[in-house]
Amino acid sequence: MPSARSAESGRGVNRRQLLLGGAAAGLGATAAIGADLALSSASATSSPATGGTETTGSETIAFYGPHQAGVAIVPQSHSAFLGLDLEPDVDRDGLRRLMRILTDDAARLTQGESALADSEPELALAPARLTVTFGFGPGFVARTGAATPDWLAPLPAFSVDQLDAAWSDGDLLLEVAADDPITVAHAVRMLLKDARRFASVRWRQDGFRRARGTEKAGTTMRNLFGQVDGTVNPVPGTSDFDSVVWSTGGWIEGGTSLVVRRIRMTLDTWDELDRSGREQSVGRTLSNGAPLTGVNETDEPDFEATGATGFPIIPSFAHIRRARGDGSERIFRRGYNYDLPPDGDGGVSDSGLIFASYQADPTTQFVPIQRRLDELDLLNQWTIPIGSAVFAIPPGCESGGFIGERILS
Repeated sequence: MPSARSAESGRGVNRRQLLLGGAAAGLGATAAIGADLALSSASATSSPATGGTETTGSETIAFYGPHQAGVAIVPQSHSAFLGLDLEPDVDRDGLRRLMRILTDDAARLTQGESALADSEPELALAPARLTVTFGFGPGFVARTGAATPDWLAPLPAFSVDQLDAAWSDGDLLLEVAADDPITVAHAVRMLLKDARRFASVRWRQDGFRRARGTEKAGTTMRNLFGQVDGTVNPVPGTSDFDSVVWSTGGWIEGGTSLVVRRIRMTLDTWDELDRSGREQSVGRTLSNGAPLTGVNETDEPDFEATGATGFPIIPSFAHIRRARGDGSERIFRRGYNYDLPPDGDGGVSDSGLIFASYQADPTTQFVPIQRRLDELDLLNQWTIPIGSAVFAIPPGCESGGFIGERILS
């Protein structure tokens, strides 16, 4: 495990010294000087270009602040969720070193600057609204010695679940998102290179949405069923959003919780359902996402309305009705599609949704919603949760600080 001196001797100096120390030992002073010049050149090259025509790839999201930037953001086109397992010998001091290093990496990369010792600095020049969000699992918090929130534990079992350990749980979460897939890939690689002495990858889930610019800003995403997915979300920057999302009290204040669910969608059998059946199962039209009792996507559904036969227009088994309940349990949800090659069962693809739910307390907000869906939701015929994890998303930090400093200092 790295020593305290190697990782905490100052921002920017520690890893450069390690690299040059290795070069001097193996190649001699001349080679070490050459390595230093190469690093200095790379650092200069990594600075964002000035002048010329601005592109969307140059857009940055501020890293420092009271909240981690990746929560209340207009979703980017590409995202990678990574669950890591801590190495057995990593203690509280090791966690502090790890989070200092990862915070420094994230702060640089999100601003279009290369991380320290980045061997491909050119790939960092287009941040494309890159954000890096960190989450702590139960195992991480236990090693800090701090109090663990009651909700920071695996979700209760649901009858629809077919969970695979390969997609579930984890000690540390990295959520890397940007509007460019190369930016995401490079940031993930840099973060994992610096984390590998402390943790190993348990799972990785890559997701996508429409490319930025292909739809009008503010358009609700569609999942691979063709459904509008994510209507009536709390709006970031409002008091309503704050009350739904941000946690209060203790080291988590200013942070939130994240439930990540990997949901396999059986598109091959969904294809066998006619359009009317699809709309009945959801309770919304496929064309624009309007409730079956309305005209526009944001129209309030009328759950009391009945048709000519006397049956509810929005069926009792419709997803929209089951998810709504009495409206008291609310979450801030975000989805990313995934699409993989066929798994050998004769299907066309292995597709689904990476469902991310942010809320102050999963026990009182997310779990009641999921229980209703588990009891009666026709969409359960075509959706199978195969992965599940819960993380505490700590608050942000100020320049010179690091994510998790409240629980680790």
